[in-house]
Amino acid sequence: MRILGIDPGVGTVGFGVIDTDKGKNTYVACGAVTTPPNTALSPRLDMIYNDLNELIVTFAPDAISVEELFFSKNITTGIAVAHGRGVILLSCYRSGVPVYEYTPMQVKQAVVGYGNAKKNQVIYMVQRLLNMKAPPKPDDAADALALAICHARSMTSKLLSTKGGEDPCSTI
Repeated sequence: MRILGIDPGVGTVGFGVIDTDKGKNTYVACGAVTTPPNTALSPRLDMIYNDLNELIVTFAPDAISVEELFFSKNITTGIAVAHGRGVILLSCYRSGVPVYEYTPMQVKQAVVGYGNAKKNQVIYMVQRLLNMKAPPKPDDAADALALAICHARSMTSKLLSTKGGEDPCSTI
């Protein structure tokens, strides 16, 4: 199964692609979709939508894992990211690929084993779990790979067998 992880944003959208088979995760690709900072929001959202559609066609994922939003201090930045996330979800929905959403804490728990892990711990574990020679860059791509790993681990969880075969993840 191929999983595309997406770390939402407007200036930078991280993406990571892994293949998973019988609990073994293999790195395929990662990177970032970027938009020019001094550009109005609507054209930036259009760029994200088009680039994400291209990623979905290029990598043909079986599932897409997207980070849920977490607002801390800067609500203005959070609102822009929410716009970007909405365009990402629309692109995924129109592709017909199932979408799964995870909180930052769920991702850290799945990848590091601790829901309050620091970013450098997540990056280190992504590198180790995917046998990468160097840490994934940029950080948004590392986060996207962590999202893909989180889904790979969640879909093979014992919850699948205890819920009558239903997927415990929230599907859009």
